[in-house]
Amino acid sequence: MDLQLNQRTALITGASSGIGAGIARVLAAEGVRVAIVARRGDALEKLASDISEAGHPRPHVVAADITRADEVQRLARAAEQALGHVDILVNAAGGSRPMSMNASDEIWDEAFNLNFTATRRVTQALLEGMRSRSWGRIINFSGSMEPRDINGAGAAKAAVHFWSKGMASQLASEGITVNTIAPGRINSEQILQKLHPTPEARAAFIARNIPIGYFGEPADVAYLVAYLASPLARYLTGEVIAVDGGMHTFAH
Repeated sequence: MDLQLNQRTALITGASSGIGAGIARVLAAEGVRVAIVARRGDALEKLASDISEAGHPRPHVVAADITRADEVQRLARAAEQALGHVDILVNAAGGSRPMSMNASDEIWDEAFNLNFTATRRVTQALLEGMRSRSWGRIINFSGSMEPRDINGAGAAKAAVHFWSKGMASQLASEGITVNTIAPGRINSEQILQKLHPTPEARAAFIARNIPIGYFGEPADVAYLVAYLASPLARYLTGEVIAVDGGMHTFAH
C-alpha cells in the first residue's frame, strides 16, 4: 500500500532511542523528510547515519531540551528552516516518573513539564504553519495501563488525552488530525533498564498482563504512526489507540 508520504515532512521528539527512533526509521523509509529531536545529539547523529546508510533521506538533527520553552522555539524554527515546513508532528518524548504520595511541587512540575507541557509547547510552535496550509498530522503519546501507584507521567498523560481530543475537534475542519497512541510495554531503554531490568521480571509481567505473550518492538508502534500520518487516515481523528498486545484489556 502506498501511504502517499513521499516528500512529506515530519518532526519527531524523543527520537534518540526506543519508540522515537523506530518512528524516524519507518517514516524515512516511506520517503518522509525528517527532523529528529532529543537531548543526546550523539545518539541522534548515529541514528541519522544509520537511516542514511539504509538508503533513505538523512534526517536533520536538532539537539534540544524540549522541557525549556526557549529551546522549543529554537527547535521548531530549526526544523522549519531545514525542511521548509512541518507536515507531521510526532510528540514521542516522555518518561515514567514514579513518586511518593507526598511528592513535592518540584517533582510534580518536572513530571508534567516533560510529559505534557513540552508536548503542548512544541505543538503550539508548529500549529500555525499547519493551519496556514490546511493540512497537518499531530500524533501524541500517552499510557495504557490503569495505575496501581502514583506516577507523575500517568497524570500528565491523562492531560494529553483530554487536550488532544479537544484539539482534534477544533482542528478537524481545517484538514488537521490529532490522534494519540497509548503504547504498552515496548522494548526500549526505559522498559528494559528501568521498569523491567531482568529477564525474570519481564517474564513475570508478561505472564500476568500481556495476552499476546511478549513485549512489542518500536516498529510495532511506528507502523501505526506512519498510517496516522498519511493522507489515507484523513477520517481518523480524536482517537486514543492502544498498541499493547492486549494489556489494556486484561491488566490486573
